Amino acid sequence: MNKLPNLLPNDVISRAKELSSTLLADALNGTTTMDYNIKPVKSGMSFVGTALTVDVAPGDNLFLHHAIYSGESGYVIVCDGKSHTDRAYLGELMAHSAHAIGLDGIVIDGLVRDRNELSALDFPIFAKGFISSGPFKNGPGKFNVPVKCGDVQVIPGDLVVGDDDGVTVVPKDQIDLALVKAESKLKYEIERINSINEYKSGKSADLKKPSWLDEKIDQYI
Repeated sequence: MNKLPNLLPNDVISRAKELSSTLLADALNGTTTMDYNIKPVKSGMSFVGTALTVDVAPGDNLFLHHAIYSGESGYVIVCDGKSHTDRAYLGELMAHSAHAIGLDGIVIDGLVRDRNELSALDFPIFAKGFISSGPFKNGPGKFNVPVKCGDVQVIPGDLVVGDDDGVTVVPKDQIDLALVKAESKLKYEIERINSINEYKSGKSADLKKPSWLDEKIDQYI
């Protein structure tokens, strides 16, 4: 049985929870953003955690079961479902089990089912949509190996962040730089919003343009 990847340090998780998938996506120039179709089963669901990966055969969830029962708090399961659209990989029972075990979320490059039940459960599940038909349970599959999910490579132990805008993967070797850049972008956005609000309220007579705009636009006019 494969050993689980090391959980990311608490300070990394805490810092990432103050950010968003969009800020981290900008920090990585959009290169590690999953397919736009992978979204939470209900608006408002989000997660930040350490990637625990699983590769499954199209329409088969044997190894997804294995990943769930091998996991623990702090991990987000990332499942390469090959964008399969004939069968769901997960439903109500598996979701309840994952929640009870303490996992922080599940991301599936494929479909799920039991929409109402998944939406009512306070557990983040991200997928490409819903279908009634259930999965096979025959294998093969792989657990805790590099996978591709939503057209993005995910290595066990990577940082994964999901919210209403989608899922961003932060490779382990880029976490420190990505956090610094994302935090800087967050500071800029807060200052920019404050400036806009001052203009709207009449406290400022001028709505200043972004500092980079003139330099960029001068190339074309």
